[in-house]
Amino acid sequence: MPHETLPPAPEATGSGHLPSTISDRPRIAALDVLRGFALCGILLANVKPIAHMLHTVRSTEPVVVAGPDDAWLGLGLFVDQRFFPIFSLLFGIGFSLLLSSAARKEPRPRVLLLRRLLALLALGLAHMFLLWRGDILTIYAVIGLLVLLPSTWLPRWAVAGLAAVLIVTPLIFGDNHVALVPGLFLLGSALTRYGVIDRIERSARVPAVLGLVFAAAAVPAVWLQVGTRGDDAHFNTWFALAGLLIAGVYVCALLLLLRTPLAPGLRKVFAPLGRMALTNYLSATLLVLLAARLIGGSPDGWSSARVLLISGAILALQWLVSALWLRRYRQGPLEWVWRWATWARRPPLRRAL
Repeated sequence: MPHETLPPAPEATGSGHLPSTISDRPRIAALDVLRGFALCGILLANVKPIAHMLHTVRSTEPVVVAGPDDAWLGLGLFVDQRFFPIFSLLFGIGFSLLLSSAARKEPRPRVLLLRRLLALLALGLAHMFLLWRGDILTIYAVIGLLVLLPSTWLPRWAVAGLAAVLIVTPLIFGDNHVALVPGLFLLGSALTRYGVIDRIERSARVPAVLGLVFAAAAVPAVWLQVGTRGDDAHFNTWFALAGLLIAGVYVCALLLLLRTPLAPGLRKVFAPLGRMALTNYLSATLLVLLAARLIGGSPDGWSSARVLLISGAILALQWLVSALWLRRYRQGPLEWVWRWATWARRPPLRRAL
């Protein structure tokens, strides 16, 4: 959930302006890193589907789908449906962080959250109908309206219990990965409401233990996924389960690495992308379509090396733009518009000199 769900660090503002933060707390850098990392994986998984949209529109001949190359079969085990659980979890976390902050500033904080979800729905519909049918923002907004917003009236133990039910049930019945989104939203919300997110950067033992558990469980899940035909009734179950477990390994591994000397480098690489995730998610669609037009031909035949090259070039450009932009501005342009719609008044954009 390519989304600006967390506040920037507190900064002084002039009188008569909306505060530059949506929270009194400092920014949780680990969540920015996780969001930026997930954005990279989402783009890698989406390059071919987005490019195929352009090819389908332009082509007047039947599309011949080529089988994936051997390299992608291996790479796909670490990419396909492995990153959307991280985004979904982060969306639920950000939603509850915003509710907590808004409750201290607004008499009707749920109205603010309603505006935020409706604004996201508008962005998602525009993205879906104008650029790419695979847009996820619309799904996030609708599920947010139907699940997340009503859950704010529930006690946190009920949210946690409902999250477990909504995650396990799709796995049992073999539903597609989208059916996991409501449960992941609620899991992120429950983790926030229980104070886990406030302590996310303080412990190494918990992510280390959880990471080992996830990794041990992921091995048989991936083996079952690989050994099951796509038309088998159990394929979706193993695919989704493997995706959840590998996503858990990624999250735990990053949290551990952020407690090592590699932390400054990880923050420098991923945090700018994560802080402008909404802008980068939407602009990536335009950049992939541009690349597909320049390259030509059907993307079904693209090798994994070409997909990696396209993804790397787009991410390098987005990182450069994000890093330079955030030096002068508090947040990305679309994040700023989203916040404006959320708070119903224009927030400052430029940083104080």
